[in-house]
Amino acid sequence: MALGFAIAAQVRGTGSGDTLDSARPADLLVVLDNLNRREASLREEITTLENTLASLERSGSSAALDEARSRLQALSIQVGTVAAVGPGVVLRIDDPLGRVGSDVLLSALQELRGAGAEAMQVQGASGGPVRVGLETWVGGSAGKIVVDGIEMTAPYTLVVIGDSPTLAAAVNIPGGVADTVSRNGGKLNVEQSPSVSVAALRDPKARQYSLPGN
Repeated sequence: MALGFAIAAQVRGTGSGDTLDSARPADLLVVLDNLNRREASLREEITTLENTLASLERSGSSAALDEARSRLQALSIQVGTVAAVGPGVVLRIDDPLGRVGSDVLLSALQELRGAGAEAMQVQGASGGPVRVGLETWVGGSAGKIVVDGIEMTAPYTLVVIGDSPTLAAAVNIPGGVADTVSRNGGKLNVEQSPSVSVAALRDPKARQYSLPGN
């Protein structure tokens, strides 16, 4: 998923990222196609589970019903079609000089996903909130970051569900996101919480071309 953020963000022209400078266009297209197929597959599985739930409710199989409900909830959170509540962190990125670019926000999303984030949303002082999903892209210029087509201005707030200490440590590693924000004249504040809410939702999109793979 973190790879999906990087590819989508930089393909749309942030102008940063050495990885893409050396990558072949054909390779990028393969990655994007795989991400599209992955999301399509997840949505197909959700539809199948919804049908299974309806059948189990009619049959009265409680154990299987509970298992199917749990799986459906987990998948729905993963693709961002339902709200989620749990322990996590709230990150605030202040950018008084207007020098924190989209690459910094992208790095934060990648670090958090790598640290086990289960659900995330991003909001600016104006613009948002936007639920982070498999196809989320980050672009725009410093001071006017764009997430999934929504332009945002600082300060940027990220609400993230996962293990609070692990998430906080991920963005505070030496040379990481917090240091990058500081070098650009900004400030990153991380607040750990036993309960945060990720309420922004992603709209289910019908696929025009791609189908779930086997």
